[in-house]
Amino acid sequence: MKARLPLFALEIISPVPSLLADLEKEGHFSPEGSYAIEISLDNSPYTRLPIYRNAVTSLIIAGDTVVGGTTASNGLSPFLFAASLREQRLVQMVDIETVVPGQRALPTGFSRESKGTLLVGTLPQDVKGDGHLLRVEVTADGLRARDLGAPVPGEGVFALVLDTARGRLYGLTHPSGKFFEYDLAAGKTTVFEGTMLAGREQSAYRQFDLKPEQYLSRRLVLDGQGRVYGSLPMGRLFRFDPSSQAVETLAAGIPAIWGHGQIARLDSWAVAPDGSLYGGNAADGQIFRLNPATGAVQNLGKPILTPRIKAMSFAADGLLYGVAGGYPGYTHVFTYDPKNQSFQDYGIPGFEMVGEGLAPGTFWRGFQLSALAVSEEGHTIVMGDDEALSQIMVFPVGAPQAQPARRAPVSSRKAAPAPAP
Repeated sequence: MKARLPLFALEIISPVPSLLADLEKEGHFSPEGSYAIEISLDNSPYTRLPIYRNAVTSLIIAGDTVVGGTTASNGLSPFLFAASLREQRLVQMVDIETVVPGQRALPTGFSRESKGTLLVGTLPQDVKGDGHLLRVEVTADGLRARDLGAPVPGEGVFALVLDTARGRLYGLTHPSGKFFEYDLAAGKTTVFEGTMLAGREQSAYRQFDLKPEQYLSRRLVLDGQGRVYGSLPMGRLFRFDPSSQAVETLAAGIPAIWGHGQIARLDSWAVAPDGSLYGGNAADGQIFRLNPATGAVQNLGKPILTPRIKAMSFAADGLLYGVAGGYPGYTHVFTYDPKNQSFQDYGIPGFEMVGEGLAPGTFWRGFQLSALAVSEEGHTIVMGDDEALSQIMVFPVGAPQAQPARRAPVSSRKAAPAPAP
């Protein structure tokens, strides 16, 4: 088999013809209407997020505005940021140190409280510190963030989901994995039993040398009745019923290959138009469908060979769009068609970059995508990187079917992978 250099190596060595020919054959996912917005660049004269503080771990679209939350390397603080789709540029960044000191990540994804109002959680620098809840208002004058306090003292906020009808925010803490309910009107937290790591499970995870962020449920989701779903250690699924105020373990667990059931965990959720829940397994990269009425789980298979389903969401065309894979491999964009029960792997995206100071024809390749959001009307998709220098990538829904992958030029701006925070 012919040896291949990583694609990013092409930018730090003199290209040789054989490597250029291989790259041309492979191509990238570059649909019509796609572009990448430069949001980070160190020592830039323009509004840009600084290096090692810009890994995009939370992402949502509110009208014309893309709102993001980042994770920073140890000892550094993260940011909230806003980018305009109409202007195709970064318009604002908010250092979280100015809102809540001592935080390092906004990992939870955003929950939409109302039009123009979002909720997000933080992880502290100190593992024994307090994670906080933030309310973020998206206004004509920019983002305004307000601290709602620490829902569970001594714990970070790892995952969140909002029940707007009940006015309750549900979450999982880090590192203990406590499940909590936060009453937004009263500012009161209730912690429930049944989701924390048991003694025998701690012993099992020590054998795998896994950290809490590698076995806790990365996302939570609500069904049509307001029940909350997530994963438990050892590949199990749980459901919280607000009527009974109880956590139950479902009979069906996360689909996994033989021997990997212990390390299976929920990486991402998506709610289908018919109300069924689609989940992604971080350990092996399978996608499954959960029937809320019966609790039955159906394994739908894998979009690509590698682990991780970092983000996915349904769009207006009825397809499930997602990001699969990750370090030490590369992420791919994929779709799943529920009608035909089929996956389509579009590979690594390569979009032309836009922004001040960029030469025409500058491309960005999404090697390590970590977040994905669909616009409120379901016609636009935005993805974010998890890099030392991260950008956001935008393309229209339906573009994969209308436009095949185009080849991106070799000369493009690309950052090295970020060190683990």
